[in-house]
Amino acid sequence: MTDVTPGPRPVDETDLPVVDFHPYRWGDPSHFVTLSERITGALGLVGITTSERPPTPLGELVLPDTGLTAELLDTLREAVGDGSVSTEHDDRTAHANGWSTPDLLRLRGNALVDAPDAVVRPADEAGVESVLRWCGEQRVAVVPFGGGTSVVGGLTAERGGFAGVIALDLAALDRLLDVDAESRILTFEAGTRGPRAEELAAEHGFTIGHFPQSYAGATIGGYAAARSAGQSSAGYGRFDEMVVGLTLVTPRGTIEIGNAPRSAAGPDWRQIILGSEGAFGVITRVRVRVRPLPETRVFEGWRFADFGAGAAALRRLAQDGPRPTVLRLSDEIETLVNLADPNESLEENPGGCLAIVGFEGTAADVAARREAVTTILRDLGGEELGTAPGEAWREGRFNAPYLRDPLLENGVLIETLETATFWSRLTEVRDAVNTALTTALGDQGTPCIPMCHISHVYETGASLYFTVAAAQTEDPVAQWAVAKTAVNETLLRIGAAPSHHHGIGVDHQGVYTEQLGTLAVEALQAIKQTLDPSGVVNPGILLPRAGH
Repeated sequence: MTDVTPGPRPVDETDLPVVDFHPYRWGDPSHFVTLSERITGALGLVGITTSERPPTPLGELVLPDTGLTAELLDTLREAVGDGSVSTEHDDRTAHANGWSTPDLLRLRGNALVDAPDAVVRPADEAGVESVLRWCGEQRVAVVPFGGGTSVVGGLTAERGGFAGVIALDLAALDRLLDVDAESRILTFEAGTRGPRAEELAAEHGFTIGHFPQSYAGATIGGYAAARSAGQSSAGYGRFDEMVVGLTLVTPRGTIEIGNAPRSAAGPDWRQIILGSEGAFGVITRVRVRVRPLPETRVFEGWRFADFGAGAAALRRLAQDGPRPTVLRLSDEIETLVNLADPNESLEENPGGCLAIVGFEGTAADVAARREAVTTILRDLGGEELGTAPGEAWREGRFNAPYLRDPLLENGVLIETLETATFWSRLTEVRDAVNTALTTALGDQGTPCIPMCHISHVYETGASLYFTVAAAQTEDPVAQWAVAKTAVNETLLRIGAAPSHHHGIGVDHQGVYTEQLGTLAVEALQAIKQTLDPSGVVNPGILLPRAGH
């Protein structure tokens, strides 16, 4: 088994550095986690053994020759500046795909046929406008690239009918443009990474409060484009609830949205742009509602006898309050494996389902909410575990993605997916997805470990987040495709959301468009046709290409 040296765990989200993600290693390259006895022991429960599968060395990865002619590259450099355009091997590799398991498996298997022909890094919004105008004129497809953390195939545009494909890297657009302290609104450029945005907000006494697991690498623009949801959503809300204004650059011009907190002036264009995944244009600026930095924070653990009892407790808090800042529940198997603290031994886990309840705010507010929540959870059968498991989760909550790299290197297929449904159907949806996964993988001779947790709660329902592990077959990309198809068909059949916060990309497009219906899809395609007549912006992402 590969020896993975543990590094220091981040104590807090403010301690995380901004990270440019690189092939083969998620996040901070100095931060590794081990495949602990808990992880290998849990794998062994269903007969998953490990076997080394080293990836192709980066320098040996084979990319297709760039499809852009020398003449086109010259005109592109004239439009945006010579130093802003790269056709280098490593740049193209780093922008070739996202961070889904199929993306990583294709990378490891030296199958980067969809690598962009060039990477373009405009210096400002005017540069983005120039690039999109050039792409429209030259019929070159363009993929907006923030942190590159898509897990649904959102960075792989369709090439058919285009002169080439470029990746539009927004890394230079990383400034805080405006502070409206009285209204508690900050305006960021879209390329600002999560930790940098929090740092800039903190300088003015604020927090955005948005901490997805991709936080170290994802961007403000990416949050908006994918309708991101952070781990503190119970208290701070989803990112789309924080957005009060947007700037969208399209091949035909620029749209500014959001001049009031609420409006009855027709349909809300924010809701059209949010979640559009680059299909309508490139988000360049986002106006975000912020909150004062919390004075104190307390995270604690609760144990419930089973998933149903824990879900009922979370529903009570979500519907009737008081609502904690963080509220999540792991099912029995995920509690056993405990991805947040993978170095704990199997014997130390007493079973049941672990709930994490976190509070942030003023000292008085935290004390009052915590006291009220404690009374409610006790009455609903919860067992207090104190702050140790809560703090362990808080300190280790960004660790789970780091486990995937050593697991893949040791022949384990590991992937995540998520959905959302109403409280009345929560158990039905959880059981149906688990059945789809265990059947689809088991029928291939690879029994799996399906794990699930409630990650985001609302008055009417919740998000279910699944992690699944199995031994890899000889063709793990095809292996996972069978399982993913089975889950998508299940979600379509039972009417659950194809995605709660990962987005659509290409992986969920079939479920998304079938649930919407032909008329609604045609209406969205008409919006794209108006804003992007040549269809060059992220073609084939979110929506099928009209006529294809």
